[in-house]
Amino acid sequence: MRHMLDITDWSIEEINGLMDTADDIIAHPEKYTHAMENKKIATLFYEPSTRTRLSFEAAMIELGGHVLGFSEASSSSASKGESVSDTVRTVGCYADIIAMRHPKEGAPTVAAKFSPVPIINAGDGGHNHPTQTLADLLTIRREKGRLDKLVVGMCGDLQFGRTVHSLMSAMSRYPGIRFVLISPEELRIPAYLRENMRKLGVSLMEVEKLEDVIGTLDILYMTRVQRERFFNEADYVRLKDSYILDPEKLAFARKDLTVLHPLPRVNEISHAVDNDPRACYFKQVLYGKYMREALILRLLEAKA
Repeated sequence: MRHMLDITDWSIEEINGLMDTADDIIAHPEKYTHAMENKKIATLFYEPSTRTRLSFEAAMIELGGHVLGFSEASSSSASKGESVSDTVRTVGCYADIIAMRHPKEGAPTVAAKFSPVPIINAGDGGHNHPTQTLADLLTIRREKGRLDKLVVGMCGDLQFGRTVHSLMSAMSRYPGIRFVLISPEELRIPAYLRENMRKLGVSLMEVEKLEDVIGTLDILYMTRVQRERFFNEADYVRLKDSYILDPEKLAFARKDLTVLHPLPRVNEISHAVDNDPRACYFKQVLYGKYMREALILRLLEAKA
């Protein structure tokens, strides 16, 4: 049985196939309106989410399926001490597929060992967010027409940013990718990820000022400094406004720059940027729904 736990568990050919399916859903939605009829997805979200949870639910509904689940741990038996393994064994009796978000890294992997149905990792702690990466990849491919030979800037919280970790792991497998990592010293990418990039021979440049490199980028991936990942409030307050993208900074960027953000944002992208044609973060939201539709189809076809 196939799961989506880590983006690197899936080959480039498989990911490209998911994007092809998503493109077909966008072009011909009527073909898919009954594809998951009588199927159910359970969304088990142990921490807050808006876009990811609702996009899974919208995806299943648009495929003709049904939704059940919970949106916070306090409304589930986890509040009584139930283990993840027992939860998925139970929910697997009611649903055909499970999307799980959990604050503990590796929780979806544990769930997959016990689940009778496919598990989708909808974000685990600061580690991984593979379906956001699928949304990111589709957005880049539709905006740029390719996923190779790109200069990709990652800006903000690169230490705890699970979307950054997933996207770097995915894009490093396409030829000619160069990463420019923009963060304060305290929020640089984890050592394990840096070492993985080094082993793959991927070009990395690490800088602290966005203004110094924005003019060289094809993609700028902004992230928020995540309050929930900090143990020390003083550190969060000191770092939270490290990078704010505004029209003044964008003036130094190329006309064909693509600005992405996994959302939610706080103030790291000025609202004055939203109407700039280079701002594609709300397109990411929409493309995320189509990629989750494609993934649900692929996992349930594989299970059949």
